[in-house]
Amino acid sequence: MINPSITLEGVSFILPDGRTLFSDLNAQFDARHTGLVGRNGVGKTLLARIMAGSVSPTRGRCICNGKPGWLAQQTTPAADASVASLAGVQPLLDALARIEAGSCASEDFDALGEHWDVRQRLEAQLKNHGLGYLKAETPARTLSGGEAMRVALAGIMLAEVDYLILDEPTNHLDSPSRATLIDWLRGWPGGLLVISHDRQLLDSMDRIVELSATGLRSYGGNYSFYFHTQAQEQQAAWQRLEARKLERQRQEQALRQQSERQARRKARGERHGRQANQAKILLDRQKERSDDSAARLCLRHDAIRERLSREVDAAAQQVAEYAAVNVHGPQVCGGAKRLVAALEAVTLPFIRGPGRQITMSIGGRQRIGIVGPNGCGKSTLLRLLAGQLEPLAGVCHTTPHKVYLDQWLRRLDTTRPLLEQLRALNHTLTESELRMRLAQLGLEAQKIALPVGVLSGGEQLKATLASVLYAEPPPQLLLLDEPNNHLDLPSLQALETMLCRYQGAIVVVSHDACFLDHLQLTDRLLATAQGWRLEPW
Repeated sequence: MINPSITLEGVSFILPDGRTLFSDLNAQFDARHTGLVGRNGVGKTLLARIMAGSVSPTRGRCICNGKPGWLAQQTTPAADASVASLAGVQPLLDALARIEAGSCASEDFDALGEHWDVRQRLEAQLKNHGLGYLKAETPARTLSGGEAMRVALAGIMLAEVDYLILDEPTNHLDSPSRATLIDWLRGWPGGLLVISHDRQLLDSMDRIVELSATGLRSYGGNYSFYFHTQAQEQQAAWQRLEARKLERQRQEQALRQQSERQARRKARGERHGRQANQAKILLDRQKERSDDSAARLCLRHDAIRERLSREVDAAAQQVAEYAAVNVHGPQVCGGAKRLVAALEAVTLPFIRGPGRQITMSIGGRQRIGIVGPNGCGKSTLLRLLAGQLEPLAGVCHTTPHKVYLDQWLRRLDTTRPLLEQLRALNHTLTESELRMRLAQLGLEAQKIALPVGVLSGGEQLKATLASVLYAEPPPQLLLLDEPNNHLDLPSLQALETMLCRYQGAIVVVSHDACFLDHLQLTDRLLATAQGWRLEPW
């Protein structure tokens, strides 16, 4: 039995533009189930791809004991994709089909290798993942997000891997699918590395490893342990910074007093020499000795000040590592009694069954979380409220001051820089104020000057949030479809804080129970077998 592990020895990666993403990483990932966390853009996905063997480091080496399996973030399948292609075995099945039809081509036999039972093994894996009703030829476009993820996992199992590496596996999964995936991963006997911001998933891990600008750091517990440890370390870092500043202030005062005492001694010596009518050569020598002493004292003081400044800077850098992302909430006009949306006997398009019909109204301060399985019409309802879809019947009235943020971030022009687009949306704030807010959101100066399309997924979501929150006038109704996907944990916590401060109406779709619980929602719109039901949160 292989004891799966992955060892990093001096691993570094330099981007094509010459920037170092991370350097000299030394760590061992053993069979313990591990969650990899870190801020957007720090290089988590790239490090995972290095560990999976799909990317080579610029320096150092990655040693894998056992066969790694890599599952990237799920994207929309191609129009002609099947369950077999999503599982990665379509080429094997095609080769097998040609051989069964009489092909003697060597390339077909080479492609199939020893996998003559691939069809039976695919069926068995689909059944193991609760997908026995699917066939190899089933179109992938008919699958829900949870089904697509489980099919991809079944494909990984067909590859007989020893160390599983997953990148944001719960994105777009509904609550039942998330729970199923987490239960399945708990029983996975091999090594496991999960990149995720899903706090429920991270809480099921044996340990958390954080990637930051200073390297990798392991926390010997799940996310809850990591969170509390971080809070304690942040408090300790602030205390160290304040202590270093106070020590520098005390030392500065002591140095000034010492310099003043020496200056007074020097003045007294010179005055005494003149009054004693000493020879000029003696006075000159005395002055030279005094000047040398003052110079040495000045050098000592400079060295002390430099040491104190280094200690303060080091403490400040530790504080900066824990600095929270800051999101400014927009000031919204309008009271709680004002209606921002009203649906009157509306029939939703694309939806079958009782969930097609809905009648409801949304007040100016109402905060609604839409909950239900994939395919029940949650995103369709949001798009109708946003004005992107027309009802098949009934009437939908909404405020013109609304913003819809879909889970694919289709709001900004990907070819233009963020700052340029944000200035066009807000003529009230100055460019420096916009730059400051973007920096507090975690978007550095060089990032906001780049085309939005080259930013990471998390950075693009931050950019899109900025275009929503900092537009003029601010929206009275926020329509959010899985806004927490792609966000790193500090940004997720900042988003939760901002949405709690937001004074307008919110309608949000999310399968992340932790995220919804932190939003101070007033109502839950639940998709049931009998139709939509609005109830207090």
